[in-house]
Amino acid sequence: MHCGGIVIVPDEIRRYVPVEYTAKGVPVIQWEKDQTEDAGLVKIDILGNRSLAVIRDALAAIAQHTGRTIDYETWNPLNDPATQGAIRRGDTIGCFYIESPATRLLLRKLWVEMPPHRRAKADVFEYLVMVSSLVRPATNLFVDEFIRRAQKDSRIVLHEKLRGVLDETHGIMTYQEDVSKVAMALADFSVEDADQLRKIISKKHKQRQLQDYYQQFCRGAERNGASPETIDKIWKMIMSFAGYSFCKPHSASYAQVSFKSAYLRTHYPAEFMAAVISNQGGFYSTFAYLSEARRLGLAILLPDINESDWAYRGEGERLRMGFMQVKTIPKALGERIIEERTKNGPYRSFQDFLKRVDPEAAQARALVRAGCCDSIAGELTRPALMWRLYASSERSSDPLPIPDDYSAAQKRAHEVASFGFLARRHPLTLYRQQIVRLQPVSASQMHHFIGQRITMVGMLITEKAAETKRGQAMEFITLEDTTALYDATLFPDVYHRCCHLLSPNRPYVVCGLVEESFGVATLTVHDLQPLEPINGAKANQPALSRPATDCAHEL
Repeated sequence: MHCGGIVIVPDEIRRYVPVEYTAKGVPVIQWEKDQTEDAGLVKIDILGNRSLAVIRDALAAIAQHTGRTIDYETWNPLNDPATQGAIRRGDTIGCFYIESPATRLLLRKLWVEMPPHRRAKADVFEYLVMVSSLVRPATNLFVDEFIRRAQKDSRIVLHEKLRGVLDETHGIMTYQEDVSKVAMALADFSVEDADQLRKIISKKHKQRQLQDYYQQFCRGAERNGASPETIDKIWKMIMSFAGYSFCKPHSASYAQVSFKSAYLRTHYPAEFMAAVISNQGGFYSTFAYLSEARRLGLAILLPDINESDWAYRGEGERLRMGFMQVKTIPKALGERIIEERTKNGPYRSFQDFLKRVDPEAAQARALVRAGCCDSIAGELTRPALMWRLYASSERSSDPLPIPDDYSAAQKRAHEVASFGFLARRHPLTLYRQQIVRLQPVSASQMHHFIGQRITMVGMLITEKAAETKRGQAMEFITLEDTTALYDATLFPDVYHRCCHLLSPNRPYVVCGLVEESFGVATLTVHDLQPLEPINGAKANQPALSRPATDCAHEL
């Protein structure tokens, strides 16, 4: 059952197709999607886009905090220089559809080495539309060529019949409709056959076998004087649309949302990042978004009983965590805390909070451990708050002690248990001694070491499994240190040796060769090991004492 598939008919649907009800009571037609189209029914897939909610919430926060009202329908940020610059640099973490490592790399490669006169003429939005359609696995063979041609504003026409057909995309087939255009122009396909070819490639129609269309394409192209080599090149480009691809209007609508997201990130980072995290739909984890927020200059504030909303809240240079981030706290309790606070004023003490909200003991303990009650504790430590919580449940009137506060290590442990990550500081700051001893190259400086073997440290943020042409497993990973994100590649031999060590949000020492493509640096990993605490290091683990730029040894 399609999650958003809609079939539209002129009147009662049962007159056209049999209908049944699912176990959950949802009415569905009994035909499969291709059968539905074969019968001539109109089928539309209507899907939600969580990034629209991100933009909506960010705009509402901006209006509340600054008084500036931005109307989504009339708002057009496409010519904003700061936003254009952010997109060119790939500074798009949190931005719809252009935040993945592959997309950010493509954006940077496209613009970093583009000559100034060419950059001044190139329309950022138009290229963003192309990038939205080019970022799909099967186009890897053509992306580099597209970048080369875009930087020089060149167009290679493979056959005279194609002159003018692919000019706007530099002779590279980019959009779904390019398949139909090329088939009609070069091989004399009818409009119907060209559209059927497009559907078969994208696996949405099986009326005729692809082989039949291939032979028809070859015959038509040969009649128009195309050589076998040219036919083979163009057919390979057509086959890059296998699986899924976008038509230009689809890409343009995506790029518009991407651009608006990038504008908000650039000009209102606190409100934007709060909306991204609160809507829970981005490419990265909450920890990664908070790290990015720090790099944007935002102060991360813990949840507070008198300050927090259920969702995250950003304003100015501060990002306040919401009650939603505290594990075991249900939304109903969070809303009750906020409603009572709004109606009757701030909570004056811990006892005042317990009396007015009456949370369950386990929920109150969770709030204390997460630091939510620190601002109303007065001279009381967190353990002292726990004593008073137990005393209130037992109705005891005995005088209560004020034990020493939890140690810094205990508070960090409670923070991880409460939120799933360290919030007040980057985890790598806990490894200062090891990092000083390693003297690693920072992510923000990696591009200065092209062609050199270096040592780096980083938290693992994302992984993407892949295969070589021979079917061997490999992986692309993204790590971060306190300065920036960086991308690394584990080729089959290294991946086979190190894959069992990979775990999200874990710190690593990474050794590898810095390589450059179109002015963008990435790391080819030679070895990778977890970054262990000094007191937890194994006795037989070799010391990492060589210079950071010499990692010929294994860690």
